[in-house]
Amino acid sequence: MLTIAPHPTHLTPARRRRSLERLATERFDVIVVGGGVTGAGAALDAASRGLRTALVERVDLAAGTSRWSSKLVHGGLRYLAKGDLAVAWESASERAALLGTIAPHLCRPVPFVIPLDETTGPGMGVLTEVGTRVGDVLRIASRTGRRLLPPTTRLTTNDALVHAPGLRPDRLRGALMYWDGQLEDDARLVTVLARTAAAYGAEVVTRCAATGLSDDRVTLTDTLTGESIEARGIVLNATGVWVGDHEPGLTIAPSRGSHIVVRSRVLGDPRSVFTAPVPDHFGRYVFGIPQPDGLTYIGLTDEPVCGADGIAPAVPSSDEHFLLETINRVLRVPLTTDDVIGRFAGLRPLVRLADRETADISRRHLLIDEPGRPLTLAGGKLTTYRRMAQDAIDAVCRRLAVTAPCRTRDLPLAGATSRPALRRVAAPERLVRRYGALAPVVHDLMEREPWLAVPVAPGCPTQLGELAYAVLAEGAMTVEDLLERRTRVSLVESEYAAARPPAAEVLDVCLQALDDEVALPSSVR
Repeated sequence: MLTIAPHPTHLTPARRRRSLERLATERFDVIVVGGGVTGAGAALDAASRGLRTALVERVDLAAGTSRWSSKLVHGGLRYLAKGDLAVAWESASERAALLGTIAPHLCRPVPFVIPLDETTGPGMGVLTEVGTRVGDVLRIASRTGRRLLPPTTRLTTNDALVHAPGLRPDRLRGALMYWDGQLEDDARLVTVLARTAAAYGAEVVTRCAATGLSDDRVTLTDTLTGESIEARGIVLNATGVWVGDHEPGLTIAPSRGSHIVVRSRVLGDPRSVFTAPVPDHFGRYVFGIPQPDGLTYIGLTDEPVCGADGIAPAVPSSDEHFLLETINRVLRVPLTTDDVIGRFAGLRPLVRLADRETADISRRHLLIDEPGRPLTLAGGKLTTYRRMAQDAIDAVCRRLAVTAPCRTRDLPLAGATSRPALRRVAAPERLVRRYGALAPVVHDLMEREPWLAVPVAPGCPTQLGELAYAVLAEGAMTVEDLLERRTRVSLVESEYAAARPPAAEVLDVCLQALDDEVALPSSVR
């Protein structure tokens, strides 16, 4: 039988059904609406404080903006360039927690190379180096050791080309290198947050639409059955770009951040993230962000939009042209549209502070806490999700008149362990990057079921066993859940098309196995 050992983090159809029953009959301390990084982070914060917690999501975990980031854990360098020291410090502090304790299995140090050439004159080079040196000060203040994130250094032209072989060597007078954080996968971070919250007792329910939000109750509709219930508990609106749908007085100014995907080999297989300055925008860059599996993401744009699809916004040709034109300014061999094998974009849920361009709107988050109204958490960014969640659940505790301190700064997520321990995990390196200490469970599943130990599509590093694990343990219920969110196969368009039939087969087999397991008497299971 296709099974894995039970674990308190597992999200399964049976657990979902039990959660809906409890939501219909019991009162909760807090009901978090929205299954992105902010909502999942808030659910973990609340559950780990001992609060009776539910997380409900209309579609799936990480269905919206949270899966469309650049997969970076920024230390705030860009915000320093804009003079926003508070956001820069918050970012550096949260980066330290993610890299050090919360998710060292999903977050790793990554070098950034800033070419010094005709696009970055001597004066701009000096200003940029000053900014990176101030970033080093923030790193030190956040207690991030230099062995984890080394200080800024200057590179010779030859060294710069070793790290980023695709750069134009002519007129290159060297480069600056600084270090920041990189996520293995932003959607995986959200999934692991939700699973960890479940381990602390949170009820996690996807395919559950929330309407009629009030301060202490919400109508929930199971989109699989159409049945509705009234759930009771302090309501936290953490719905990202949809937050204004439930808080009419709030103005959200969505900004589209687009990326294109290319094979790393067309860039000479870069070892570092490399940058290209956006003309006439001080401190703003387009990044070439290499991934361990042979892809490079090039992004990103910052364009105001209205009425775009918050789940999967389209990447317009104008954004693709902008990214290619900007990155080609620093490349020896220019990229063309023929090199682009995938595209993705997300909408940043920015809170408008004044009549300003979206690229200049603050990345600070906003918590609305008004008597008789649901709590609303808006704005912010992925790196600072934990701090956003802490502020929101602090407000929940004030409403409940309870004292329950936040625990999440030092709370490891499911699969997290120390970096030396990760190197000793008995599983392939790629699985360890994605599952951490839980990687042997996925590896064992494929060893017991050899038909799962094959790629989901020719040339794709993702294996069918990862899809099976996503169904058996991570709440995946559709092919889209499997290929767009639990794994990122969909980022390469040709692989996505080829992977859909085998993904559907794995989904059917695993859902049937879960049904069979539920049907067994407890003495047999």
